[in-house]
Amino acid sequence: MLRRVKKYIEDHGLLDDGNKILVCVSGGADSVALLDVLLRTGCECVVAHCNFHLRGKESDRDEAFVRELCRTLGQRLKTKPTWLKDGIPLHVKHFETADYAKANKKSIELAARELRYQWFAEVAKETGCNAIAVAHHQNDQAETILMNIRRGCGLKGLAGMAPKSRNPYCEQSVPIIRPLLCTTHDYICHYLRDIRHIEWVEDSTNSDTTYRRNAIRAELAQWSKAEIEHLATLGERL
Repeated sequence: MLRRVKKYIEDHGLLDDGNKILVCVSGGADSVALLDVLLRTGCECVVAHCNFHLRGKESDRDEAFVRELCRTLGQRLKTKPTWLKDGIPLHVKHFETADYAKANKKSIELAARELRYQWFAEVAKETGCNAIAVAHHQNDQAETILMNIRRGCGLKGLAGMAPKSRNPYCEQSVPIIRPLLCTTHDYICHYLRDIRHIEWVEDSTNSDTTYRRNAIRAELAQWSKAEIEHLATLGERL
């Protein structure tokens, strides 16, 4: 995993030596693995966690988990950098997402996306980070491409998500990078569970197929690992 991600970062020019990265961590497997891998590559990391107050006690559980993760994860490194002496720096933001969505006549999904990316840009600027790292992987890429196809898209839609892109809600922000687009969700879980022995939390709403992306995710669950990789590779080639 570490070699794969490091090669992907190098091949796509996602980071330079000495970069300070804002890592967006929800507490789920993907973002926990992203943080662990970036720490192991020697990157200086700052963590951003959003509490959208959409899942009651589960939202607060996720926040508590991320706080503990930032306190302890750095202790697993063989060599502890000086910036890590008090744990991984953490920034938490509480959003009244449902109220924001209603006031702005947006779906909950779109409202949460808008709120988090605007805030990520603010935190990156405040902390002097050179990139904002999100945990999208090949399954997410396949979902995105299928969603775009269903809406009716051209070549840009078939290309899916780029390894590096601008922040869609802040033109002047540092770039968004996706170091895990080289791997699948299954392998990420294997990496955490069987290699690194690191826990994560599950979002119960991921099984709610009334959300369009979750419905597509359930459909992709019937695909083989190779089929998901092929669709993600199509996006990268385009």
